[in-house]
Amino acid sequence: MIAAVILTPFALAFVYAGIHEYLRYKSDGRATYGLVYDEDTGTTHVTGIGEDDTAYDPDDYDPASYNDPDIATDPDADKA
Repeated sequence: MIAAVILTPFALAFVYAGIHEYLRYKSDGRATYGLVYDEDTGTTHVTGIGEDDTAYDPDDYDPASYNDPDIATDPDADKA
């Protein structure tokens, strides 16, 4: 009984996600999912990718190219 109470919310979430994806498939057709890089936040997330877009390739990522607005980028700032 305890196992059923613990597993029920996960089973319901799984069923809900399955129904949601099935309805999306019926209305939009087949989808391609992939990793997308957000340059503003420096993060990645999985989302649907359009036919004209390409997925994010982690091998092409250069952490030095991300400009964090909270970090000073002035090279002379360390020399004080």
